[in-house]
Amino acid sequence: MKAVTVTTLKDIKAAGDKFSVITCYDAAFSQRINEAGIDVMLIGDSLGMVLQGHDSTLPVTLDDMVYHTRAVKAGNSRCLIMADLPFMSDSSIPTLLENAAALMRAGAHLVKIEGDTWLAAGITELSRRGIPVCAHLGLTPQTVNQLGGYKVQGRGEAGKALVDAAKNLEAAGASLILLECVPTEIGKAVTEAVNCPVIGIGAGPHTDGQVLVLHDLLGITPGKTAKFVKNFMTEADSIPAALKAYHEAVKTGRFPAEEHSFQ
Repeated sequence: MKAVTVTTLKDIKAAGDKFSVITCYDAAFSQRINEAGIDVMLIGDSLGMVLQGHDSTLPVTLDDMVYHTRAVKAGNSRCLIMADLPFMSDSSIPTLLENAAALMRAGAHLVKIEGDTWLAAGITELSRRGIPVCAHLGLTPQTVNQLGGYKVQGRGEAGKALVDAAKNLEAAGASLILLECVPTEIGKAVTEAVNCPVIGIGAGPHTDGQVLVLHDLLGITPGKTAKFVKNFMTEADSIPAALKAYHEAVKTGRFPAEEHSFQ
């Protein structure tokens, strides 16, 4: 199969189709994910929780992200690779540029950054330098202490602000938008308001793409399961089969279902 690029995702959106995204942290799973036909791999700072055992993503360092990006790159053959900029890696524009460059040098094809409309200036500077950006809106785990926990965002008047933020960040140069834990109607509104592809996690079925954490998809994350998670291992006889089932469920619109979405 041909390599997936940002242009590929834009073409998928324009055709009214869906694309699949999954987190990945090493070369072995990278190979399996490629074989399953999944479109995008995200080296998420979620590794701080699922690999390192922390209670949030805040302890994850740039060195951690570079290490795991290199590992995922080593196993990749066709997926688009997106890497998270970790906590406080955007403390200034020069710092943001250098940290994003480090992830690109490690093998990322674009970077993801959490925030809101205030990200616009940084996104513009990254885009000017040829670094594609995914702007992460809604529930942003790096601000969990300010948010008061992992809660649904974008209800009421805050929903309009999310739509406006997505439009502003696209205008600033964002190539993708990621929405986390927002009502279905806001996921739909943002997807329709911007031309760039929108990825959802707990954002309903109307976004252009869906992402899940690998360990959640395989049912090996301990503790309470989030509402937006589906364990694809329950109906599969192997990890490769579960990965393929996830990809096909996203592409056909069977996932997420209503029980995985917020109202």
